[in-house]
This record gives sequence, structure tokens and C-alpha cells, in this order.
Amino acid sequence: MFVYSLKASTLKFFAVVCVALTALVMMITFIPSYDSGEIKYITTGNETDINYSKIKTNEDRIAFLSQFGWRVNDDPVEEVEVTVPEKFDKIFNGYNEIQKRQGLDLSKYKGKTVTRYTYEVTNYENESGKVYANVIVYRNKVIGGDICSANVGGFIHGFSK
Repeated sequence: MFVYSLKASTLKFFAVVCVALTALVMMITFIPSYDSGEIKYITTGNETDINYSKIKTNEDRIAFLSQFGWRVNDDPVEEVEVTVPEKFDKIFNGYNEIQKRQGLDLSKYKGKTVTRYTYEVTNYENESGKVYANVIVYRNKVIGGDICSANVGGFIHGFSK
């Protein structure tokens, strides 16, 4: 005959282990991986696929912008490393809303050092001043950007015309 007894402390131990395992499984299941290396495509209204990955060279960035119909000067006006803030203020939240409308989200990259490339757009219609295209790249992927006017009271919008 085999008799085994459990103390209340043993039951508590197993309960804590079960809760911890359940929490671990839930975290693995529901927390996404942001740097999975996947190629990201977004379908625009005219059913063309835009490739946001494999952006390694200046030619790749120019080709990326040309997918939206933009022509830019061959050399960037500016190439600068910036850090995405850990905490977004009101202005940066507004800028991130522009990114979200084009299928991107900078909040995934809080605290990361990224590179911003700025090009002068040469084919923006009905605009007399300078217009710039900003492309934000992290690990050879476009993670954000915009088209903006350098004029006082100008404009800013996503990559699409």
C-alpha cells in the first residue's frame, strides 16, 4: 500500500508554478516580435505593392520613393542618425498618426537609433517652394517617413500622393 500526503504549502507551490507557466505561454503567444525580418508589403488604393524592406543603398531609397511616384535628387540633402524617443509627446504622437495611416508605427522602435534620409522632391505639383521626402530606416527597413513642405505654414503627409 502506498500513501502520499500533500501539505498546503506543496499545493501552493504547484499553483504558483501553474500560474507562472500559464503567464509565460500567454506572453509568448500574444507579444509580437517587431524585428522578425519579414518583408512588409502594403497594398495601396491602386493595387500596387509597396516594398518597405531591403533598403540598403541610396539607390534603394530612391527606388522606394519612386514606388509612390516621387522623383527626388540623387543625393540626400541630409543623412542623420536620430533616436526615437522613449516617451512620445503630443507632437510626436501626431507624427506617428501619419505613420499609422500609411501602415507603419514608430512606437515599436522607441529608444532605437534610426537613420533619417532627407531628399528634395522635384515633381511635387502646385507647390512653389521646396518639398522634401524624409525616409526613416532601421536595419534596412523603412519604418517611417513623410513628404513635407519647407515653407512657413506648409504641409506634411505620408508617402502617398
